[in-house]
Amino acid sequence: MGTNKAAETRIARLRTLMREAGVDGILLRKRRHFSWLTGGRSNYIVQITELGVADLLVLPDKVYCVTLKMEEARIREEELSDLDCEWVVPEWYEGADEAIAALCRGKRIGLDHLPAVLGVDGIDLSRQIAELTYVLDDSEIARYRSLSQAAAKALEGVCRKIRPGMSEHEIHALLAHDVIAQGMNPQVILVATDERIYRYRHPIPTGKKLEKYAMLVLCAEQGGLVTNATRFVHFGPLDAELRENREKLARIDLAMNLATRPGVAIRDVFQQGIRMYAEMGFPDDWRYLHQGGPTGYATREFLATPTCEGVVQLGQAFAWNPAIRGIKSEDTILVGPEENEFLTHTGDWPYVEVKEGGRTYLRPDILIR
Repeated sequence: MGTNKAAETRIARLRTLMREAGVDGILLRKRRHFSWLTGGRSNYIVQITELGVADLLVLPDKVYCVTLKMEEARIREEELSDLDCEWVVPEWYEGADEAIAALCRGKRIGLDHLPAVLGVDGIDLSRQIAELTYVLDDSEIARYRSLSQAAAKALEGVCRKIRPGMSEHEIHALLAHDVIAQGMNPQVILVATDERIYRYRHPIPTGKKLEKYAMLVLCAEQGGLVTNATRFVHFGPLDAELRENREKLARIDLAMNLATRPGVAIRDVFQQGIRMYAEMGFPDDWRYLHQGGPTGYATREFLATPTCEGVVQLGQAFAWNPAIRGIKSEDTILVGPEENEFLTHTGDWPYVEVKEGGRTYLRPDILIR
């Protein structure tokens, strides 16, 4: 049996946090933290909950996996075969809570999820544990690049497949099919067509049929990591307002992405976006939709605001999503040592050229069909 080096490193980091927080152990119940600790493994059954079906209790000298007997074989053989842990496996009809409480009895436990298990003396360390996941290591970056390219190509591919007369539900289904077929989980798919793009900044798909203009938004997860992108497709020539607004939005988008550099306060990146909104003639549009923020093991780790805490870190991922009338821009970036990498840039899409600081940058344009 091999050894999960990623898990060993992350368990050591959790034990450092245990000492700093003055706790006797840390209980991981969230799916994202299972994936993070194990280097991309999965412990979920239900897609719509943030909790998994295998909990990891990290103590100073050992790690326990608590899962129900009906889940044990798959988790043990397919997810944790290379993790040195002790197994506690109650029957499905007993549930896991009593077993967890027994392991934690007499101990003060750091928790990544509230409310706590009944009988556990717990302290909320959800923020501190999440912060351990923000900076991605080389193996995570490699997985993230692969995921981002696959998701962006699926998204752009569907933009080339759709046609007038299709309903938003049909477009949704087509994108979900192409994403799931490649082993990705679509955490968010938004689709809007025509006037709904102008009316709603966060539109879920409906039965409305596409006439000329469509917006497709995708947040796709694999191995715990989540990548995010938005693309637009238009049938026939753009009107003058949309031609102008796509250029203005590209400048807002680029300003925010270029400002996202190591050591910069996240609120200062946000403020740079606000200044650019005003410069482009849309001083209040940032108020109509959140502008994004750090990403990685969540669609957004938290939403940036004009006063939020946090500093941009090398190796951290961000997804900004500025929007003005009729158009939005969204890609996932990785903060690099010299410059940021647009992980969801495929090179196989029409782009707006934006000149800044003597360089020309490419930002996603509207696909004209």
